[in-house]
Amino acid sequence: MFLLSVAVFIAAFYGVNIAIVYFFPKTEWAVRVGIVLLDWLALVIAVLHAANRDMVPETKIPWIVCITALNILGVAMYLVFSSNRPGKRARKQYALLLRNFEPYHERALGKEETEAALGRWADTSEALASYNAVLHANTKTEYFPSGEEYAERLIGDLSRAETYIFMEFFIIAKGKLWSRILETLKDRVAAGVEVRLMYDDIGCMGKVHMRYHKTMCKLGIKCVKFNPFVPVVANIHNNRDHRKIVVIDGKIGYTGGINLADEYVNLKRPFGHWKDTAVRLEGEGVRNLTLMFLHLYDLQRGVSEDVSRYLPSSYERFEGEGYVQPYGDGPRPLYERQIGEDVYLNILSSAKKSVWITTPYLIIDYRMREALVLAAQRGVDVRIVTPHIPDKKIPFALTRSNYMALIKGGVRIYEYLPGFIHAKSFLADGEAAVVGTINLDYRSLLFHFEDAVFMYRTKAVKQLEEDFERTFAQSALQTEADAKKSVVWRGICEIAKLFAPLF
Repeated sequence: MFLLSVAVFIAAFYGVNIAIVYFFPKTEWAVRVGIVLLDWLALVIAVLHAANRDMVPETKIPWIVCITALNILGVAMYLVFSSNRPGKRARKQYALLLRNFEPYHERALGKEETEAALGRWADTSEALASYNAVLHANTKTEYFPSGEEYAERLIGDLSRAETYIFMEFFIIAKGKLWSRILETLKDRVAAGVEVRLMYDDIGCMGKVHMRYHKTMCKLGIKCVKFNPFVPVVANIHNNRDHRKIVVIDGKIGYTGGINLADEYVNLKRPFGHWKDTAVRLEGEGVRNLTLMFLHLYDLQRGVSEDVSRYLPSSYERFEGEGYVQPYGDGPRPLYERQIGEDVYLNILSSAKKSVWITTPYLIIDYRMREALVLAAQRGVDVRIVTPHIPDKKIPFALTRSNYMALIKGGVRIYEYLPGFIHAKSFLADGEAAVVGTINLDYRSLLFHFEDAVFMYRTKAVKQLEEDFERTFAQSALQTEADAKKSVVWRGICEIAKLFAPLF
């Protein structure tokens, strides 16, 4: 209805203008002046609204440029696209589910216990706890430096599922990997295991057919498409489910950057060697992943169910395994802050020795760039690994356009020479880490539903550190000379950077 009302407004406005100019040339000049004044009034109101609105500062300038350059059409685009937030119905349902899930987010450790256990990283953990992300001990972790290792371990765990399997992915694509997983799921369904699958509709376009969720349902898999695409131009299409979560019997969980498609496990190599990563949790920490899945799954279905039956009454204890804190992120106002970016910023401000980062895209806002530079200038060894072979040319150009300012600020940037690196990870001082789905770009930090795991002194943290060392050895350190391009190229990148926050 909102989109329709905007379209009617634009059509009526231009219709009146055209009628006056072409069909009623003798119209009183006062009427003509009135139309022009209304036009300018709409522009001024829209510009003032954009300038004073509570949104990321980097999005304000491009919207003001759009409004002033395109006149009333720019105003209409601003009204339709600038919010990038879920609809009213989804917000209401989300709030209801949040209240219903509240009893299941009880803290496992008190604030004093957290401070004693995590030291200077307790502030990061406490910030997450305020958004229903519970810190857990007694959780065994395992890190996977490649999609191939992840896939084998995952399929093995799926084949041993006894009560239920939950799977949530941005992309599933027909191919060898998905065929193996699907056969395993069908086998588990036949054994009486409840299987739920949610995939993102736009993420899977061209990967599976439009009614693939119906096919899954016929196989006994309770499948839904997240935010199904409808053929109208609307901002809600920006809110994609970029999460990758697997939960098995509430006791084993997976997350990371790996989607269920052949290129992620190097069965296809469209961009050289595809490096991706994931973590496996076993124990108490899986509870957070279970609740995250059920929350978004029920939001998409528009129902509220009793989730207690999916939460084990007890977990195996894994002493001396450190701490884990799985957490979710998503668009405002469902999430009050940009949690994914906040965690990254907290890590950069708390680190004393090093922060090592992998990201497929480096399309960052001012506060993230300054945090990276400030950390480097106070002596922290800040390194970022990006792809050498891109999967998308425009994001790659935008990524490289950020090199110069960061290199001059003391940040070391490496490009992964064998191909494309899709991993999203932060490692600080060799003891605290984040592995998940959250890219350093506007889409992940502003628009998408995302997830990650904050870990402290777990086995997976040590394994991640070892993988970073191997990755640096396969990567090329970028210099200021590498960051320089032709004047024309830099100009194109600057224009693209201006509008990057809108898309």
